[in-house]
Amino acid sequence: DVTEIEEKEAQAKQEEQIMKEQELSNLLHEKRYLRALGLAISLDRPHTVLTVVKAILKEPEGRRQLEENIVRLRRDQKEAVLAFLVTWNTNSRNCHEAQAVLETLLRHEAPDSLLQFSGIKSAVESLLPYT
Repeated sequence: DVTEIEEKEAQAKQEEQIMKEQELSNLLHEKRYLRALGLAISLDRPHTVLTVVKAILKEPEGRRQLEENIVRLRRDQKEAVLAFLVTWNTNSRNCHEAQAVLETLLRHEAPDSLLQFSGIKSAVESLLPYT
């Protein structure tokens, strides 16, 4: 009977998730935005990534800080952020943050590099009507 083992694994995953949520909250409180962005992306939480981006933009020199943090992300993380910002851009409440992140990506990534992103074609097609 593997039911007990599966329950323990599910509980362990849930506890790990709670720990990551707490760590994310602590990182935001401590204004450690790069780690917070990375953790939110790894948790696949677009809304949480948006919350981190909004927190960065509220800071003095927020645009510069956003740029520094986005540039330091790994390529797979940038791809995830690009996918998230496509959704954010469709909502007028979040379009400014989406455009700020998009601007940073376009300024700091070479066109050839952007073409290598997975889902870039559909992202551009989705961004065009709202941008």
